Formats: sequence, structure tokens, C-alpha cells
Amino acid sequence: MLAGSVVGMQGERAAELVGPDVWETCRELIPAGSVFAFLAEHREALFPAGMFADMYPSPNGRPSLPPQVLAATVVLQALEGLSDFETVQELRCDLRWKAACGLGLLDAGFDPSLLTYFRRRLGRSGDPNRLFAKVRQVVAATGVLRGKHRRALDSVVLDDAVATQDTVTQLIAAVRRVIREVPGAAEVAGRWCTAHDYGDPGKPKIAWDDEAARAALVSALVTDALNLLGHLPRQRLSEQAANAVGLLALVAGQDVEPAEGSDGADGRWRIARRTAPDRECQKDCAGGDRRESFRRSHGVTWTRGRPK
Repeated sequence: MLAGSVVGMQGERAAELVGPDVWETCRELIPAGSVFAFLAEHREALFPAGMFADMYPSPNGRPSLPPQVLAATVVLQALEGLSDFETVQELRCDLRWKAACGLGLLDAGFDPSLLTYFRRRLGRSGDPNRLFAKVRQVVAATGVLRGKHRRALDSVVLDDAVATQDTVTQLIAAVRRVIREVPGAAEVAGRWCTAHDYGDPGKPKIAWDDEAARAALVSALVTDALNLLGHLPRQRLSEQAANAVGLLALVAGQDVEPAEGSDGADGRWRIARRTAPDRECQKDCAGGDRRESFRRSHGVTWTRGRPK
């Protein structure tokens, strides 16, 4: 994380970087004319210190690192179409991202939740699209979208796309874990799970800014999860296998809900229309009820809080 103190009502530029300045020491490795080089050169002009002052009106609401860093990160996230987790991994490991966002070589990045909080403040502000007006400047200057699918250049669209990608990532990971840990699950998945190649380490290739494409993918993945849970062979499970089944049931039961006008029986699902804190509260406080619903609906039996 950037070193130095936070001054005033919002984060200020750090006095010291963690490790050498990537842009100063590795400039020749950053492709000239790229969006990364453009942000490294013009980040301070694009995102002046006062640009986000209204989003942090009190000292209690100030960010833990400069909003300019978060702004540059969200710009790259929008252009690359990444989830919050994927975004922070790029920021941690990719020299181009470090240069573009003004981080030092040894900076380990930050928790992905900071991106969620930043976008939330941006969306509730008087000018929620201020950042994306800057994105359009970057696009015009670098041609980064030339020959590619249109990416989300609106705060609401980006938020929905990121939420979808995070849930999609969790669903796919949970299905993979069941396939890996539960005896017989691979055969069940081969027959009943068709939404994604679960042996492919990548994420599904769709236009993440296309609402219809996102909705279709979520519905298909939830259907896969329910089919997998519902067709697993009845058997006693090891602790690892039981945990894998429980996690898939929890993700598929908590983070999604039937689409508008549906009860889920027609295979139409959507990301649950709850805030992240609401989902976390439900995970902690009502997870047992959700799991019990899945137990009754999909034939999973539980022993000591775990399925078998």
C-alpha cells in the first residue's frame, strides 16, 4: 500500500512509494501509446486532487488511499472488463497497471472491497459519471477500444457488470470445487452442466456490458449449479467434499434470486438485488435458512451443519 499519511478530508498523494517508482524505472517496458502509458503520464491532470472532494465530506469518510489511485484503477477495470478480484490481481502483479496507477514496484495493492466502496460513493454523488467522462478522454486519446467490444463507460453499467462477474467467478469456482472433491461429481457435471467449460481456467467470454448476455450467463450457471447439486450420488462425504457442496449451495442460494416475473422454475435467475452488506448479513445470520431450503429442494442431507 502507498506509504504516507492521509491529510484533510480525503487521501492525498503518498510521500513515499513502496519500492521504486515503476514508471520512472521501467518506462521502457510500458508500451508507448498504450492506455497504461497515457495514464502514467496524465493521471494527475485527469484526476486532480479536488475532483473527488465532495465524495468525502467528512474525515470519517476519507479513503485509506488516494482516490486518484482508485480512479485510475477503476478506469482500467472498465476498459478491461474485470471483476474486483481480477483487477486487484492485475494491480499487484502487472508492471503496466502499477505504472498507470502510480504504485511502487513492491506495492501489494489493496483489498478489492475498496473498489466497491469507491464506486458506491461515486454512484451516490452529484456527478456519478464524472469518472467515465475521463474514461472517454482516455479512449479517444489511446484508441484502446478500437476493434474490441464496447466496454462499460457508465457507472451503473460498470457496477452491474462487476457484480455479475464476481458472482459468476464464485459460481464457477464452487462448481469446480465440487467436481474436484466429490466422488462421482465429474460424471454428473459432464452430463448436466453445459453453461461453461469448467476445465477451462478462464472466465466465460461474453460482452460484460451487455445486460442480456450477463443475464443469460447467470441463469445458465445457476441452472448448472442446481443440476449438479440435485444429481450428485447419495453418499457419505468427507469433510472437504461436504464443505464443497455446502459452499456451492450457499453461493447459488444467496447471491442470486429468481428473475423478475419468475419463480426460478423456468431457469431464469439474476444477481440478488441486495447491497453487499445485506448479502454478508444474510450469509452470517440466515445462511442456515438458505441451506435448509436447498436441502429440501435438492435432496442434500446435512449432518452437524454439513451436507452428506
